[in-house]
Amino acid sequence: MINYTIYKNENSNQWVTFVHGAGGSSSIWFKQIRDFKSQYNVLLLDLRGHGNSNSQIKKAFKQKYTFESIANDVLEVIDHLKIEKSHFVGISLGTILIRQLAEMHPERVQSMILGGAILKMNFRSQILMKLGNTFKYVLPYLVLYKFFAFVIMPKKSHKQSRLLFINEAKKLYQKEFIKWFKLTAEINPVLKWFRQVELDIPTLYVMGEEDYMFLPSVRLVVEKHYRSSKLFVIEQCGHVVNVEQPIVFNNEVLLFISSNK
Repeated sequence: MINYTIYKNENSNQWVTFVHGAGGSSSIWFKQIRDFKSQYNVLLLDLRGHGNSNSQIKKAFKQKYTFESIANDVLEVIDHLKIEKSHFVGISLGTILIRQLAEMHPERVQSMILGGAILKMNFRSQILMKLGNTFKYVLPYLVLYKFFAFVIMPKKSHKQSRLLFINEAKKLYQKEFIKWFKLTAEINPVLKWFRQVELDIPTLYVMGEEDYMFLPSVRLVVEKHYRSSKLFVIEQCGHVVNVEQPIVFNNEVLLFISSNK
């Protein structure tokens, strides 16, 4: 089972589960824990090969990495903890995993909060993926990762987010990085399906106005999925909204969860 941390709140029967992105770990939620655990039961996950889940690395090497299999890792934990239903908060690639879990088991997902959501790979990100696939066996993965981090989070104000993710990525293994990177091969059909199909689950997209790679496609999907979805755009903020603007992020997400208990 992947590594997890829980914070119990005796005054609540509601759970909030946090899912980080590729190259991160549960530590990227450090600016959320205090505010959320004061109101809800909190579950933090380290995805396979990340954070404290990298001790299972040999076992993980034997498994095929698909969005479905990684979503099942999350399901295994909430089953183990006997959590029938949870609000899910994700960032970046973690948002794809939450949506995948909601496709598979909508009855387990009370609401979805998708920060820095990825719903479509634009031309620039497609080029990035092709470059990565070309050089993934040649270049050290950290060189690739730093390059991606700069393209996705280019401004001076994004520096803290870049460094946080790069420092977490240093804990990955080259083989592990390649396994995660190979997921990009199945990303386009998965995202196309997500854009087409609206789920009957309350969904809040929290995007930075400077997240030029992913914000335009999220705007279009929210317009189309207006029955279930809302968009909140944070000014002067890039891709990693929970790190760059934690106070605004926390307030908006807690407000949304309280209205969807």
